[in-house]
Order: sequence, then C-alpha cells, then structure tokens
Amino acid sequence: MVASKVGSIVVAISFLSLITLTASCRQHRTPKSISFKRTTTSSSRPSEASRDKELSPRQEIFYISDSLFQICIPAPLDGKDELIIKRKAYTLSYNKETKLPNWVAWHLTSEHTEGQYKRLNVYFEDSDVPMPRATDKDYQGSNWTHGHMCPAGDNKWDMEAMKESNFLTNICPQDRQLNTGLWNRIEQDCRTWAKKYGDIYIVCGPVLMKKEHETIGMNQVVVPEAFFKVILCLRGTPKALGYVIRNNEGKKKRDQFFNTVDEVERITGIDFFPSLPDSIENRVESHSNLELW
Repeated sequence: MVASKVGSIVVAISFLSLITLTASCRQHRTPKSISFKRTTTSSSRPSEASRDKELSPRQEIFYISDSLFQICIPAPLDGKDELIIKRKAYTLSYNKETKLPNWVAWHLTSEHTEGQYKRLNVYFEDSDVPMPRATDKDYQGSNWTHGHMCPAGDNKWDMEAMKESNFLTNICPQDRQLNTGLWNRIEQDCRTWAKKYGDIYIVCGPVLMKKEHETIGMNQVVVPEAFFKVILCLRGTPKALGYVIRNNEGKKKRDQFFNTVDEVERITGIDFFPSLPDSIENRVESHSNLELW
C-alpha cells in the first residue's frame, strides 16, 4: 500500500449519507478551471489507530479532502510537484515534463452516461498549463491517436463538459487499435456499471515504464508504454478493480489485464482512494472479482 496520504478532515457519516454528500459535491459548480500546485508535504491526517477506533458496524468514517473533497482524488505523488486542474466533469494532475496528465479522476453517475451533446472532432490546446504544451499539430503525422482519459462518452450530458473532454491535457498518444478496441470496451463497461449501481468513481492515466520514452511533435509529448484504470463502487458492498494495459494490446480480451487496485498502485506508485478509511480501502483494493460487477 502506498504510504502517502492526503491531508483531510474526519466526517462520520453512513453509506447513504456519504452518497448524498458526494452527489451534492458533484453538483457544486466551480469556476471553469481551478489550477494550483501541490507538493508532498507531511500529512496532518489522523493516525490509522485513531481512525479505526472510531469505526462502528453501522457507520463508516470517511476522510474528505478539505481541498478536493472528491473520493476519487488520489494522494499527492511522492517527490513531484503537480498542477491540479478542476474541470466541470473531472479533475486532473498535470505533468509539465511529459505534457501528459499523471492521472484524471471523475465521478460518473447514471445521469451522466447519456445526453444530447455529440463528440467534437476538434482538440483544444490547454492554456491553463505552462508552455511548451501539447498542441494538435504534435499528433499530426504521428502513428498515435488522441486517447481520452475521461472519455467523451461520459460527457454527453453537458456541452462545456464535452468540450473540456477534448482538452489535450485529458489526452494521451494511444495506439489506434487500443483506442477503438479494448480501451473503448472498458469505457463502455464503466457506463454500464454507472447505470447499474447509480454511480462509480474512476481514475485513469498513462504508465511510463522506461527511462527514455518515444515522443511526438515539436513539443515532445511523451508516448506512454501503458495505461491504467481503477474503478470504485460504494453502492451495496464496496468493491473495486483495476486494469493495466500496454499501449499496443487493443485486440486482446480485457480479462487478461484485470488487476487489484493494490497491484495498479504498485505499478504506478499512486495511492488511489486515500479518503476511504483503511478498513475499507484495504479490503476493496486487495481483492477484485470481475464477476461481482
């Protein structure tokens, strides 16, 4: 388990109250984008012993970040400055060295799986991040497609959200067969699960496995060697699952890349769902069973 934890406050609520709270948080409208840097300073979070002591059979203690409040937001990355950007539908951690997101996180509800707004065919340079940064020209003439992290299919409910899904900070160079094949299939699975359970929490992003990476374009946008995705459901019995898929394996079946969240944490070095109490986090991250979904 990755040790770093986000500074947070303790709120004791039932599962039903938690879902109500997070739904209201999702409806809270922030400005078009909020960006700030965060570093991995020492955490003021309560000790594990004090948290577990307060747990009861009928109540769970959830640690809601005082800055980001969303369950799906990962802990700060060890030894790295991050540019955190809050959009209408998702939050991302941007890496100015790779010109890629470190991760993109969002709360997908059943209502957000459908809508009237269609996917756009234009991609937008993101003025909220420093130059040099990815432009659409970087992708032109390359063998790589625009791989969405938070997919356009999750943003048909709102025009602004749809546009922001095409910001190049939400995009990574992705193998064409992966983009239209296995990655698309998992995106569809997530929408199916959101409809089935009411809502889920998703985090995904690139995996960089080598010391030196292929790049594209004048701005040297890094091409990831793989991608990860972790999914959490708090409806009923909490459960989670993860995937790590190489950036050239679009024809294979999803079951070949099925992982626990703990394994994805080991590969990526990211601590997912840190706002959950350890009694729940340990349980859902150490076990995965695709048949339960």
